[in-house]
Amino acid sequence: MTITEREFARQMDREDDLADFRNRFHLPRDESGEEVLYFCGNSLGLQPRSTSNAIERELQKWAHKGVAGHFSDVDPWYSYHELLSEPLAEIVGARPHEVVAMNTLTANLHLLMVSFYRPTEKRFKIMIEGGAFPSDRYAVQSQAAFHGFSPQEAIIEVTPREGETHLRTDDIEAAIEEEGDELALVLFGGVNFYNGHFFNLQRITEAGHAAGASVGFDLAHAAGNVRLKLHEWGPDFAAWCSYKYLNAGPGAVSGLFVHDRHAEAFELPRFAGWWGIDPESRFEMPPQFQPQPGAAGWQLSNAPILSMASLRASLELFSEATMEALCQKSDRLTGYLLELIKQLPQRDFEVITPDDPDHRGCQVSMLVHHESQKRYDKLQQAGVVCDFRRPDVIRLAPVPLYNSFEDVWRFWKILDEST
Repeated sequence: MTITEREFARQMDREDDLADFRNRFHLPRDESGEEVLYFCGNSLGLQPRSTSNAIERELQKWAHKGVAGHFSDVDPWYSYHELLSEPLAEIVGARPHEVVAMNTLTANLHLLMVSFYRPTEKRFKIMIEGGAFPSDRYAVQSQAAFHGFSPQEAIIEVTPREGETHLRTDDIEAAIEEEGDELALVLFGGVNFYNGHFFNLQRITEAGHAAGASVGFDLAHAAGNVRLKLHEWGPDFAAWCSYKYLNAGPGAVSGLFVHDRHAEAFELPRFAGWWGIDPESRFEMPPQFQPQPGAAGWQLSNAPILSMASLRASLELFSEATMEALCQKSDRLTGYLLELIKQLPQRDFEVITPDDPDHRGCQVSMLVHHESQKRYDKLQQAGVVCDFRRPDVIRLAPVPLYNSFEDVWRFWKILDEST
């Protein structure tokens, strides 16, 4: 039996210990009622079937208890965010007090840069990857301008070598060393949104710190997708959204990480809000802000409970499945897709995501050489839900929590027939 036979994929599904998790998600259907092939978890994860009940519990608490829900005997809203810290820490490889769920992604990046981008007349530059997600670029440009620096001079973009599609770690390290004592902050995505390249975050952290810069990461495409060890690797901070691989719903609450060595660095400048102080004294309304230790000290306002309830429902699935088991399946599932693509006798596209599983997650980016929009439209018409990044890249994400090997095989057949 070869990998191009449907029975091969079905056998892989029968041997998959995580296969039943698929049944715990709502799978979108087309107008005829048939399940679509959903490979868009890198943009919006599917809804767990438990989400509506999780939100309904909080709605009922609100309906029956009103303001008393903040101090309910079961999951009081006052400390609700604390329920998320441990499962989030497991996903990003951190200690529970190093993470907190709050706000949204770019808002959190700005709040963290208040603390960790402290430019001087000499050390003022910010390094990002070339082709970083636009929101990251806008954020660092505005931060530089806010501090009185020209973004054109302050922002350093590191780009791949000519003819290559993703950055080499050696080149990132060399660029950091070259900027030396002018570099204030290194801010990279964990996984590049365009090509799916998972950066070597440990080596970037070490290089940035050796140059005397702060180091932070946007983990929007990494959290819930790849193996992360933030505490061990030692970046100063990180932030991520939860509506992609973490399946918490559109615009859901974000998360942030602040390394343990900064847990009691109360002298760090930060924008303050009352939810960042010691919860034991919060209602004493002290006149001066004194942050609580750890990442929770960066909080501003009380928790968005309904959004957090949605995230909690998804995190329970992650805790049950375990991040390591999901990553192992992801290696196999995405590897299967890449091997099938290699079987196509001729193709008008190239995969620009690294083949090495240590350098990618479950996203596969295809650079289409001719009529890319037409190719994308054909996939949509055939029932494939993926996304298109202009000018010429189609992105797919075979997510291990809810995609199957047979999903991958079916997509490959559609791709083969449309080539």
